[in-house]
Amino acid sequence: MKKRDLLVFAVIVISLIVIRVEATTPALITSPYLYSFNTNGVLYEASSDSLTSSPYWWLNSGAKLNLSNGRGKTIQKELSATDKWRLIYLASNPVDTDNGYHPQNIFRLLSRSKWQNFQQMSYFKINRDQLSKSPNRDEHNGLLLMSRYQNSNNLYYAGIRVDGTAIIKKKLNGQYYTLASKKIFTGTYNRASSPNLLPKNVWLGLKSQVTNLNGKVNIKLYLDKGWTGTWALVLDVTDGSLSSKSPLLNEGYAGIRTDFMDVEFDNYRLIKV
Repeated sequence: MKKRDLLVFAVIVISLIVIRVEATTPALITSPYLYSFNTNGVLYEASSDSLTSSPYWWLNSGAKLNLSNGRGKTIQKELSATDKWRLIYLASNPVDTDNGYHPQNIFRLLSRSKWQNFQQMSYFKINRDQLSKSPNRDEHNGLLLMSRYQNSNNLYYAGIRVDGTAIIKKKLNGQYYTLASKKIFTGTYNRASSPNLLPKNVWLGLKSQVTNLNGKVNIKLYLDKGWTGTWALVLDVTDGSLSSKSPLLNEGYAGIRTDFMDVEFDNYRLIKV
């Protein structure tokens, strides 16, 4: 077998390896709930909720959540060429992860507890952009809070995009619906020359609130720029009033999504309303 064929074979084999972790049952979470990332270690991506090693979180994309000094972090900069996660993503999604070097480009972190009517909040700090050649790196990327997550095709999310727009969207049966949007950061997005209008090295607080309302779903998004402790309401929309498609009324998982950036997290909270 030629060297090149051996390399391809090795990559395929590694991509099929199940990362062995000690699975845990979900923790019993009561409201209000604070997760302060104060346990040092690494949470590795798992192929299902039942295989995650954390009682609180399931990382289903992004390879690693690093925890140290009271903060959570996506992978920062790039993986080494021989890192097993680099090889897994080289085989499974080379386009979005730059041949596996940047799995953080598609970071998805989900709670293991389900929530229906609740507030969710976290602080985010962008350390750097990952200017991937992927066609999926565009103005729709951002810092986002996911709510009522049923599966990857049915959920709400709210947050701020790299084009400076605050957004509330629904994904229903795999199709996206924009429920509300508003420009809140100045500037003009350009993929090459101005790829991210969100500030670097500044803590940005995002808070969403999701509540049922007479067979509809009201969703609010708040922003705290600079970790001042003051939350400004930036979007308020009711799903079911503006869309003929069915609102997502049932409880679901909460969580965090970030795209094509190296990000830190702190002070994650869940509160029933």
